[in-house]
Amino acid sequence: MSYTLRDLPLNERPRERLKNFGIDSLSSVELIELILGRGVQGESVIVTAQKLLAHFGSVKCLSDASLEDLMAIKGIGIAKAAQLLACFNLARRADEKSVDSASLKVDLKDLPVLLQQKIGHYTKEHLVVVSLDSRRKMIKLEVIAVGILNANLAHPREIFETAIKRHAVSIVISHNHPSGDIYPSDADILFTERIMAAGKLFDIPVIDHLIVSSKKYYSFSDNR
Repeated sequence: MSYTLRDLPLNERPRERLKNFGIDSLSSVELIELILGRGVQGESVIVTAQKLLAHFGSVKCLSDASLEDLMAIKGIGIAKAAQLLACFNLARRADEKSVDSASLKVDLKDLPVLLQQKIGHYTKEHLVVVSLDSRRKMIKLEVIAVGILNANLAHPREIFETAIKRHAVSIVISHNHPSGDIYPSDADILFTERIMAAGKLFDIPVIDHLIVSSKKYYSFSDNR
C-alpha cells in the first residue's frame, strides 16, 4: 500500500514537524519531500523522495546528480529536477568562499582547496583562469569554458584576454575531472604545454595547471 502525506497524522507531516521542532528534526527523505512539494500521478511524494534517495544511495550523490541523471528517474520531470538542482546549487554557493578580490586576497598556496570547493563537484568539466598580482595573490577567478577540455574549447586567446583585462602578472589555470581521477590525460598534457608556451609569448607566465576533484588535486608544477 502506498501512503501519501495526507495519510500521516497532521503533527507527523514534514511542514508541521519543521514548524514545531525545527529543520534539523527532519530526515533526508522528509527534506526531499519538502523540495518536491508533491508527487506524480499514481505516486505520492513520499515514494518519489524514497526512490530518489535509494537510487543515488546518499544525499551527497543526489546533490552531484546532473539534470539528465535526475530526469532518468521515473516521475522526475524538468520541473522537479530543476527544483532539486536549484536547492543543491544554492547550498553550494552559500558554502563557497567569496572569490571577489575586494573581500579576499587568496595566496597561491590556498588555490587548490579553493578550486576544489569551487569546481571540484561539477559533473561537467569547467576550465577556469586565476589571475594573480605581483605578490602571487588572486585578483580574480573566472570560468572560461564548460565541456571536455581540448584546444578547440579554450583557445589561448580567451585565456590571456581574461588575464590582460585583469592586469594579471601571472596566472594559474585549472579544470575539474568529474570522474574523480585527477591524473592528467594526454590531451591535458598537450593543452598545458600549449598554454604555457603562449604565456611566454604574452609575457604572462602560467604558474601552474591544477586538475581538481572534490577531494584531491594534481599540480603540473609539482610534477615537473
